[in-house]
Amino acid sequence: MFHSPRTLMEKYGLDPKKSLGQNFFQDSGLLHKIAALAKVPAGETIVEIGAGTGVLTRELAAMYPQSHIFAVELDQRLAPILNGELAEFDNVEVIYNDILAVDVGALVNGQPYSVVANVPYYVSSAILKHLLQDSSLRPTRLMITLQLELAERICATPNDASLLSVSVQLYGTPSIPLRLNAAAFWPRPEINSAVLQVDVAPQPLVDIPDERTFFRVVKAGFSQKRKQLKNALNGGLGIGAEAVSAILSEANVEATRRAETLQLPEWAAIARSFKAVTSKDSKSSDE
Repeated sequence: MFHSPRTLMEKYGLDPKKSLGQNFFQDSGLLHKIAALAKVPAGETIVEIGAGTGVLTRELAAMYPQSHIFAVELDQRLAPILNGELAEFDNVEVIYNDILAVDVGALVNGQPYSVVANVPYYVSSAILKHLLQDSSLRPTRLMITLQLELAERICATPNDASLLSVSVQLYGTPSIPLRLNAAAFWPRPEINSAVLQVDVAPQPLVDIPDERTFFRVVKAGFSQKRKQLKNALNGGLGIGAEAVSAILSEANVEATRRAETLQLPEWAAIARSFKAVTSKDSKSSDE
């Protein structure tokens, strides 16, 4: 049976914490739709981030009874609510912790997993980085509720790309299967939201030398967005204009372009060229 977050919070004398950016799902039909969109393979582990009052957790547990669900929740005040709401499900384990402090790969014991999340908007980008860049094991799919504007930025195509869109699209294909009105939440936020889906690939989608080098180059490129790529890379990498020109020439990327116009394979080509040049310089200095 669906119990609204407001009813549950009032029952236990609790109020949403603004400092934690708490906005809970209050539309039961929407919860069913989000759980169905996750399309979790039979038996695959689910990591839910932001269990809240357990309304989405219940939907996931009922829809995917063969899956073990780790429901991660930072706010330990919600423990009495979650204990009561999830008591009937033996496939749910609540973890009271900050997801940014959790080694998710270790949590799921190295097994494939999907992520479903309704997280505070202020920490959305950090969570994406934690799961895609920093994790010892990336999820197979991400279903995360974000500010609509942020979700659209992540799905951006060249001419409107950003460091964030490149960082996500390196690992998988993002899409927005569902847009959400503010009325779907309690308390009601001042902005509209969207469910971002990322189908994550086993390996980065382009040939990069290594992730550290790739992100060093991309961050340098976006460090001064209004400048031409040659100037942004020169300032961000600190290797000199001549070396930057040689790198861009080798990568077959015009030096006068701007970072937001580049496609993912072009960033990969620049990273490979940069790696080759810096490796050569390193060898020369050692001789």
